[in-house]
Amino acid sequence: VTENRSDLEDLHLYATPREQRFRRFASLEFEGQLYMTPYDFIQAVTSDEPKHAKKWRSLSKQELNQILMETPPVWKGSSKLFRNLNEKGVISYTEYLFLLCILTKPHAGFRIAFNMFDTDGNEMVDKKEFLVLQEIFRKKNEKREKRGDEEKRAMLRLQLYGYHTSTNSVLKTEGEDLVPRSYWDTLRRSTSQALFSDLAERADDISSSLSDTTLLVHFFGKKGKAELNFEDFYRFMDNLQTEVLEIEFLSYSNGMNTISEEDFAHILLRYTNVENTSSYLENMRCSIPEEKGITFEEFRSFFQFLNNLEDFTIAMQMYNFASRSIGQDEFKRAVYVATGVKLSPHLVNTVFKIFDVDRDDQLSYKEFIGIMKDRLNRGFRGYKPIQRYTTFKSCVRKELYSR
Repeated sequence: VTENRSDLEDLHLYATPREQRFRRFASLEFEGQLYMTPYDFIQAVTSDEPKHAKKWRSLSKQELNQILMETPPVWKGSSKLFRNLNEKGVISYTEYLFLLCILTKPHAGFRIAFNMFDTDGNEMVDKKEFLVLQEIFRKKNEKREKRGDEEKRAMLRLQLYGYHTSTNSVLKTEGEDLVPRSYWDTLRRSTSQALFSDLAERADDISSSLSDTTLLVHFFGKKGKAELNFEDFYRFMDNLQTEVLEIEFLSYSNGMNTISEEDFAHILLRYTNVENTSSYLENMRCSIPEEKGITFEEFRSFFQFLNNLEDFTIAMQMYNFASRSIGQDEFKRAVYVATGVKLSPHLVNTVFKIFDVDRDDQLSYKEFIGIMKDRLNRGFRGYKPIQRYTTFKSCVRKELYSR
């Protein structure tokens, strides 16, 4: 049985942007709850829209069990896990939010995340502790629900969480009307309260009412009795970041070991609110006429730096450059001091050539930080396709042929 997503399209009116995106990319349904496949998740974080108009395919219990039986244990994880699983996996909405958190966090934050789940402090995370995030993310969404038809809102909650939720508050805080800025903030503020609330008890009810997923089986085994240590948790998070970056890099490299500086600019500007991207691209074409290329290691190091953008911002303010431009040496040193990431001279030069619109070899701190913060909001800002030229020479050829 398949159910066309257009039949329930009006539920989008009651959904947040993240909920809407999840519903648009999800392709599976089991007992009323929607799921992404690993392939769907990769598409959701690397593409503006699904490649093909999808229907929600209903899974039978037997099909779901077969998928979970083929899920590898966490010690067999790799930076190709999601690509290897492809369509053979199920990811719930709350797991989707958790995975999004991982993609934008620095490696130093992995220990914080682990400790937040490890509510009993035994250096291991069990299935019950991990399921607390279901309640935390659900409560954040409940605060943001739009007023409207109660039946439609109930249908939406069933699609996303797999069970009907009460509107009674679970997390009781003095600032109940204050919504945290991000799901990472929600985890950081709320998980510590699990020790003093009924969240842990609620996790028992959730565990008994919800189906297992690929992530739960991967972390805690087919029987759900295994425990997750920090080393495996760290490896999973690092592998996921690497896998998404590899996919983006390979989509431009065409089998080569490098991508062009212009392609690097396309990727940087892709999910930003920059109105006039052509000025940045034109500036870079003129400043770097001879293509040298960006390696994957350079590419990965830059996005590791972006995940540390908050620490870099603090470092720059301490350098007292907040109100004026900075040079390449100052930029490179600030990145290393704040994040421990060493950017190659060529990569730093490329970044400057992209953003140094007035070509004075100085970078506007405020403008650069603002644009890069937009870039971290992967998939939830207005995506504007940028016309792509493979090389500077092809740009010149196109200009000549147009005359």
